[in-house]
Amino acid sequence: YSGDEDLLGLTLGVCLDLLKDPVTIPCGHSYCMNCIKSFWDEEDKKKIYSCPQCRQTFTARPVLLKSTMLADLVEELKKTGLQAAPADHCYAGPEDVACDFCTGRKMKAVKSCLVCLVSYCEKHLQPHYDVAPLKKHKLVEPSKKLQENICSRHDEVMKMFCRTDQQSICYLCSVDEHKGHDTVSAAAERTERQRELEVSRQNIQQRIQDREKDVKLLQQEVEAINQSADQTVEHSEKIFTELIHLIQKRSSDVKQQIRSQQETEVSRVKELEEKLEQEITELKRKDAELKQLSHTEDHIQFLHNYPSLSALSDYFEDVTAAVSEVRDKLQDILREEWTKISLTVTEVDVSLPQAEPKTRAGFLKYSCEITLDPNTAHKQLLLSEGNRKATAVNQQQSYSDHPDRFTGPWQVLIRESLTGRCYWEVEWSGEQAYVAVAYKNISRKGGIECRFGHNDKSWSLDCNNNSYTFRYNNIQTPVSGPRSSRVGVYLDHRAGILSFYSVSETMTLLHRVQTTFTQPLYAGLWVYSYGDTAELIKVK
Repeated sequence: YSGDEDLLGLTLGVCLDLLKDPVTIPCGHSYCMNCIKSFWDEEDKKKIYSCPQCRQTFTARPVLLKSTMLADLVEELKKTGLQAAPADHCYAGPEDVACDFCTGRKMKAVKSCLVCLVSYCEKHLQPHYDVAPLKKHKLVEPSKKLQENICSRHDEVMKMFCRTDQQSICYLCSVDEHKGHDTVSAAAERTERQRELEVSRQNIQQRIQDREKDVKLLQQEVEAINQSADQTVEHSEKIFTELIHLIQKRSSDVKQQIRSQQETEVSRVKELEEKLEQEITELKRKDAELKQLSHTEDHIQFLHNYPSLSALSDYFEDVTAAVSEVRDKLQDILREEWTKISLTVTEVDVSLPQAEPKTRAGFLKYSCEITLDPNTAHKQLLLSEGNRKATAVNQQQSYSDHPDRFTGPWQVLIRESLTGRCYWEVEWSGEQAYVAVAYKNISRKGGIECRFGHNDKSWSLDCNNNSYTFRYNNIQTPVSGPRSSRVGVYLDHRAGILSFYSVSETMTLLHRVQTTFTQPLYAGLWVYSYGDTAELIKVK
């Protein structure tokens, strides 16, 4: 099958008809014997012979031998005649790759040959399946970009790759402008790139699996949050229902008591009223006597007979005061319990586990506004700077008695509970200071057992001018790190992470705790000697 109409029919004069006396040249392409002879006769002047299709050159003129198999195929076609015209959908449209061998209306190409650099329809592709030399050619899906495989400078197929310049080249380029470069075959470079591609795909697939796992974890987190919230709402509704019933019962009891007291007091007043009526009658009688007595000149007799009267009082004043006292106490209890409930209903952190920040700017994103609670401060501590600074002083402060107040060590806790991701900084001065966190139910009375770090309800970093020491449950751990008057504390309550940092121009990790926190935490300060200070710094 002769070839491209423009290339072979017009330029080379090769016919476009069925092969006559077909011959196959060394590159594997087939032509009419007379057509290829005429073509090579023209090339005798250059003494270089080439294939009209693939341009492969031969220094010696190849000997032409008739291809018996192709001759038989041609004869078979002549006997059977051409096949019926293909359906319209088999012809190439504007967007399709057309067969380069079809004349007239071109058929759709089913394959492109990377050796011939030609696209074939199913009919013209058949020799690539039947002819031994053509079977070695590389067939790919139809492509319009075959000419991109031809070197624009040497008009040769680019079968090599220059790694130095990162471009495809032909074999002439490798001995010309790319001489001395790192060159390999295109197939070898493809193999290397294919290996890199597979590694990239594996990485992508691994990331897909990781992200799908993360999505699954988030879905489980949402399910757990919803379940926990539903249970909490149900439990709180039950508690409030019981509380309402209790209040209603107490109201009914109080009402009954008041009515019973009312009957008692009314009965008592009625008795008093009768006595008073009798007394009024008696007084009127006495008034008449006194009127008569007033006219006597005997002073002793006058004073002897002068009567004294009694005054009435408010019988329900004590009852009203008692009921008001019950109301006030109940309001106090409700307010205290609601505060506890509010502290436990915190914002839920819906996200994947977060890595601890690496820079101070990263930590400051989690900075929290916290203040010291005067009700917890030891009486030897003076609070100042808006209840952010604690100073150990000689004179006891006039704090009121409170069950939350520390009576042993000179300690103080903050007001606010800490349950999410939080960061704060403490500036200390003097001989020694302790930077700590603790559960609210840490002991407030006594000696060693209520000190920060000396129990299982608090974690403490002991800072002095010579060293750091971490303490939990009365177990000491020496800590090394640069000395600084400022300590940063990072808490990820949900992840169970507590970290202490030395803060100066840079941040240096001093000690990290990985545990499980079962209650909200409260930051705490403990100053050791008179004049020592510790202050919660407002960070920006």
